[in-house]
Amino acid sequence: MPITIMNHQAITLKSSERGGARLKFIIAIVVFVVIVYAGYLYIPVAVDGAYLKDAMQNKVDAAVAQGYDPNWVTEQIKKSGPEFHMPDNATITSTQKDNRVEVRVQFTRPISFPGFTYNYDFDYTAKSTAFLTIK
Repeated sequence: MPITIMNHQAITLKSSERGGARLKFIIAIVVFVVIVYAGYLYIPVAVDGAYLKDAMQNKVDAAVAQGYDPNWVTEQIKKSGPEFHMPDNATITSTQKDNRVEVRVQFTRPISFPGFTYNYDFDYTAKSTAFLTIK
């Protein structure tokens, strides 16, 4: 008889363990889906920011190499703003220091998640490289 009691207890434990595994699997799937969805919303905004940084660097290098005014850089970045989904209220400041051109772009781009909004703050300063300076 003691064997029968042990087998009955073993069956009871196994049936309760199956439900626990299902719940853990569902929780893991929900967490995975939430992370993938957050990446789906965030990654395009971050990629736009990286491309904008690259474009800013190219514009300041071109301005120094060709002897353009810092205002030219500001105009070029404003023209290419829609390509990088830059908001119209972005602050673009360009200056010339020590034969180098610098441009700073600042803006906030909201990313709406279910339940809250994350503000992606873009603040980057591109400085022209020294070897391109025309003397």
